[in-house]
Amino acid sequence: MKVLLLKDVYKLGHAGDVKKVADGYARNYLIPQGLAILATAGALARAQSVRVAADTQRVALNTELGGVAAQLNGLTLTFAARAGETGKLYGSITTGQIAEAIQARTGQTIDRRHVGHQPLRELGEFRVPIRLTADLIPQVTVLIQREGEAPPAAGTPAAEVAAAAEHAPAIPSETTAE
Repeated sequence: MKVLLLKDVYKLGHAGDVKKVADGYARNYLIPQGLAILATAGALARAQSVRVAADTQRVALNTELGGVAAQLNGLTLTFAARAGETGKLYGSITTGQIAEAIQARTGQTIDRRHVGHQPLRELGEFRVPIRLTADLIPQVTVLIQREGEAPPAAGTPAAEVAAAAEHAPAIPSETTAE
């Protein structure tokens, strides 16, 4: 079924685009939510005006949220979690926990569905994208450390060894001599 998008839809398209989607997706989600209408001749004539209005709204929203994006780009969130000997967490750090930590640190309310990462299940440092708009996606750094341990400070030998290990090429565990 062809639909005309009235609003930006994540991973589908921008407002004013005509897209071919599954019938059930259009009937059960896009049309009832007011995100799209059927792509009839009258709707297609309206497509350019929808596109222009959405572009101006998108630019205004991007400038409004630009300060929030700048604030989030340099943000480092630290979580302490219980982990096994191999570095695998017994639980996980979820998108909801990341969103709560962002709100606690910055005061900005972020929906957990806009945190673009699966739950984190091992120790380490991760770059997690936060989708504010379709065009504005800052990344926060999430540092997961073992519960009860202090994170290695920058410049210490442990931090330098950990940083070198992250950037070193993988060494095969076994070599075969032929």
